[in-house]
Amino acid sequence: MIRSMFAAIASALAFVATVLPVHARDADVYTGTFSSLAVGGYDAVAYFKQNRPVEGVAPFSTDYKGATWRFSSQENLNAFKANPTAYAPQYGGYCAWAVSQGYTASGDPQFWKIVGGKLYLNYDSDVQKKWEKDIPGFIVKGHKNWPGVLGK
Repeated sequence: MIRSMFAAIASALAFVATVLPVHARDADVYTGTFSSLAVGGYDAVAYFKQNRPVEGVAPFSTDYKGATWRFSSQENLNAFKANPTAYAPQYGGYCAWAVSQGYTASGDPQFWKIVGGKLYLNYDSDVQKKWEKDIPGFIVKGHKNWPGVLGK
């Protein structure tokens, strides 16, 4: 009986380990596997207004595209609510370079750039360096691939 219980638990864990990451990547907005927070809980408006990542706080939150977005102030929350597409990262917050390559990877709120008035996130500093070698070209490729890369 104990063996069958352990086998059932192991089977359930294996299922969860394979299904949850795929489910997280199927979303239009990247939130991670065990989170509902867009941009890792960072304030998307702050990138534009303060030119840096700023952590959001729960009292200044809203839902948009199935994710929870946090902000550092009521003013930034209001700005986002008035025009979310102006502030939300491109490609749903997935890594811009990965999307240009035809797949998805998590976007890290610490590795970002505003280009043409739009926010782009990258996976890490090494990937961001690759992306910075041809930002305009990678944006063109990313736009061609998005949203077809979701679920891959």
